[in-house]
Amino acid sequence: MSVITCIEDLRVLAQKRVPRMFYDYADSGSWTESTYRANESDFQSIKLRQRVAVNMEDRSTAAEMIGRPVAMPVAIAPTGLTGMQHADGEILAAQAAEAFGIPFTLSTMSICSIEDVAAHTTAPFWFQLYVMRDRGFINSLIDRAKAAKCDALVLTLDLQILGQRHKDLKNGLSAPPKLTLPNVINMASKPRWCLGMLGTPRRQFGNIVGHVKGVGDMGSLSEWTAKQFDPQLSWGDVQWIRERWGGKLIIKGIIDDEDAKLAAATGADALIVSNHGGRQLDGAESSIRALPRIVEAVGERIEVHMDGGIRSGQDVLKAWALGARGTYIGRAFLYGLGAMGKPGVSRALEIIHRELDLTMAFCGHRRLKDVDGGILLPSTLPGLR
Repeated sequence: MSVITCIEDLRVLAQKRVPRMFYDYADSGSWTESTYRANESDFQSIKLRQRVAVNMEDRSTAAEMIGRPVAMPVAIAPTGLTGMQHADGEILAAQAAEAFGIPFTLSTMSICSIEDVAAHTTAPFWFQLYVMRDRGFINSLIDRAKAAKCDALVLTLDLQILGQRHKDLKNGLSAPPKLTLPNVINMASKPRWCLGMLGTPRRQFGNIVGHVKGVGDMGSLSEWTAKQFDPQLSWGDVQWIRERWGGKLIIKGIIDDEDAKLAAATGADALIVSNHGGRQLDGAESSIRALPRIVEAVGERIEVHMDGGIRSGQDVLKAWALGARGTYIGRAFLYGLGAMGKPGVSRALEIIHRELDLTMAFCGHRRLKDVDGGILLPSTLPGLR
C-alpha cells in the first residue's frame, strides 16, 4: 500500500502483517460484537454544521488532559499484548506518543514492562492498573510506577471478570502463541512479524513474569492470572488505591451515570466513559451515547474523558463537542503499530490530527478550546441528550 490516507488503510495493512490470533485479539469484541460495532457506528450518525466565510488561519488543536498540555485531546489507551502486535510494541508506541506530544498509557498486561518503557522514553507516561486479589502485587506495581515517574494512574474497574471473546477462544490466544499447526502456518506467512519477534527478548507479560513469587514462565503465569482478577472489587478498594498512589488518578470503565457519581465522589482527577471497547458486556450502550448524560451528571465535579470507537479526528471533535475533555485511541494506534511499527503509530496520530484540524476549520473554529456542541446538528443526536 503506497499511500496511507486513513486509519482503515492501516487496519488493512495490519491484518496482512500480524498473525491472526493477535490481530483478532485487537479487532474483536465479546459475544455478538454489537457494542463493539455500535461504538464506531454511533459516531457516524452524528452530523456536523459546516460554516463558510470565517477566518481559518492560525489554527490550534492544543488542549490539556488532567492539567497536562497535549497537542490534541488524545491519549494512547492501555491495551494488553501490545508487544505482540509488533516486537517491542509498547516501547515504540510510547516513543511515537512522546514525539507527537500526547500521553501514552501502559497496560498492566503489557509485554514490555514499566521499566522497559521508562528506559526508552523521556516524557512521563501513564500506567493502567488492574485490581488483582494479590494486594502485595498491587502495592509493588504502584511502587514501580512511582519509581518510573509515571504521572497518572489509570484504574480500570470494568474487568472484574472476563467477557467471552469467541475469536480468542477459537485461536487459542496466548503469549507466546500456542504453536498449533494452524498458528504455525499463519505465523509463517508473516515474515516481518516473525523476524521482529526473533530479535527481541520481550515475549511475555513483562510486568508480571519475574515480579510475582512462583511465576517464572508462561505456564505458571496462565494459572496465576486465571485466579487473580478480583470479582469483589469495591469503591472502598478504589479509595485505598487512590491513597496508596497519592498522585493523579483516572478511573476507567464508567458507562452509567450512577457509577459516574460514585467515581466523582472518590476525588479522582478524571473518569473515562468506556465499555472496554465492546470487549466485556455485549449489548451495553456505546460510549459516545453515554457521554453526554455522564457529562451532565458529573462534568462540573470531575474531568470527563471517553474511549471506544474513535477512528478519526472527526470522532475526536464530536466527543469534544459533547463534553469529553480527553479521548483515547486503542485499535487505531494498534493498527498503525501492526502495519508499520513506530512509523505506523506516528502515521495514525498524524491522520487523526489532520482530520481534527481540518474538520474544526470547516466547522468555523480556529481554536479547539472554543468548540462546543453548537458544531453538531441537533436533529442527528437522538438519544444523545
